[in-house]
Amino acid sequence: MSITARPINGRKTNPIGLGCMSLSWAYGPRPSDAYGIALLHRAIELGYDHLDTARLYGQGHNETLVGQALKGRRDKVFLASKMGIFASGEKRGIDCKPQTIREQLEVSLRLLQTDHIDLYYMHRRDFTVPIEDSVGAMADLIQEGKMGAIGLSEMSADTLRRAAAVHPIAAMQTEYSPWTRQAEIAVIDACRELGTTFVAFSPVGRGALANGVGDVAALGEGDLRPGMPRFQGANWAHNLDLVHRFNALAADAGVTPAQLSLAWVLAQGDHIVAIPGTKNIAHLEENIAHWNWQIPAAMAAEVDALINHQTVAGHRYSAMMQATIDTEDFAEHFELV
Repeated sequence: MSITARPINGRKTNPIGLGCMSLSWAYGPRPSDAYGIALLHRAIELGYDHLDTARLYGQGHNETLVGQALKGRRDKVFLASKMGIFASGEKRGIDCKPQTIREQLEVSLRLLQTDHIDLYYMHRRDFTVPIEDSVGAMADLIQEGKMGAIGLSEMSADTLRRAAAVHPIAAMQTEYSPWTRQAEIAVIDACRELGTTFVAFSPVGRGALANGVGDVAALGEGDLRPGMPRFQGANWAHNLDLVHRFNALAADAGVTPAQLSLAWVLAQGDHIVAIPGTKNIAHLEENIAHWNWQIPAAMAAEVDALINHQTVAGHRYSAMMQATIDTEDFAEHFELV
């Protein structure tokens, strides 16, 4: 049995989409715009039909790049972007006031060179504004034809239910992979209950489950991972051993580690899609090469037993970053550092 296309707001998409962040920010040096556009064009050729960007990524650079790449191709993709987080130098915050949402959507439309964004997310919860007010403002923009659907990112099941009482929520985007399981506490089930697509970002463990991280010190300037507890000191030494064992499972299955991780994520529910990111065309091709392969139940159980919130050392975020997240969390984290 194979996995088929899955809907987001009623539109069927390939269950593996593309997170565009690393073309602008967060994982080391930014590639040239020419290379980034070539990668996005290759993605569309390969069958990626769900592209995910955000204002935060490169402070507008990513939306601009995606907009340039989609010239003449806009109708081929389900386009998602996000607003709500602002960052300027050391200053960082969250603003999802109704007027700000309206202003930021206009900027996104301009940078993306489109008159309509299929899915627009609140990137994080603004605890100074009732979620009902933010969702109400986004619902008004749907009525105006400027956006197709509302998404939430890194928010709790309770917040999702409050939001859905105002307007249907098409998607909830949260980090999810074998080694990041917070969504299993409540959000994945709440999405299934409410008809909301669960969009898994970092579905290959920020590269760890794609055989993409060995020596953390070699990741280079501008890479966020050395600042994350899981990639530090004794935590990483422990986690790297798990990664080697995970890689062996993938070899036994005849797939790459990234393909195994993606198949595991998609097997957790038919309302789940994944958006691995990459700035490498070979990895882009690898991620989608076996998109419809269904992981055998016995192998999924092996992955579950090997890598989970009780076996991975360290929290996914620093304490400062975790304070901005509305998702449910496990009471304790195994930590060696």
